[in-house]
Amino acid sequence: MHTIPAATLEAALAWRYATKAFDAERRIPDDLWAALERTLVATPSSWGLQPWRFVVVTDPALKQQLRPLSWNQPQVTDCSHLVVFAARSAITEQDLDRLIGATAAARGLRPEALATYRQMMHADLIAGPRAAIAHEWAIRQCYIALGQFMLACALLGVDACPMEGIDPPAYDRVLGLEGSGYRTAVACAAGYRAASDKYAGLPKVRYPRSEVVIRR
Repeated sequence: MHTIPAATLEAALAWRYATKAFDAERRIPDDLWAALERTLVATPSSWGLQPWRFVVVTDPALKQQLRPLSWNQPQVTDCSHLVVFAARSAITEQDLDRLIGATAAARGLRPEALATYRQMMHADLIAGPRAAIAHEWAIRQCYIALGQFMLACALLGVDACPMEGIDPPAYDRVLGLEGSGYRTAVACAAGYRAASDKYAGLPKVRYPRSEVVIRR
């Protein structure tokens, strides 16, 4: 197992900020981006269901279409990669079967050995009250992925900007997500900060640890 010094983690978090201006000429190297995609795939989720799709947008023409649907924020067009986090619209029996099948294959089990686990998921997300808010539940899972992605970016020296100022239904239309079973939840621009971004040097505003961390 590889570990990093605590100081390295804290330095990366101090360095990162919600980048407002990207250097439109710089691109994330392919090997670095592949590692960042793997961090998305490795994200934990409730029940392990992974109710998401990560739509990676690099096509300039597509970015131009998305920019006016994003409060005209320049990050959309100037970043290297735009990640759109799409959440499952509903949880179905097929979703449960897929996870059970993948788990059995990965761990050398028979699917029948996971019947109790499947029943628990069914009682929670299909037969239970959370079925009515399955999409909202899936969105929360996407935010776990967003947090993991931003931390990975910081550790690898890549700038990022999470973006809620977007029109999700319009994103769905442009990205071909309508009818796919997934709907846009949030986006994140990634790339390298422009030298002109005044926000890069501003002090972070964070409440003291003594106020936000409660020990019992």
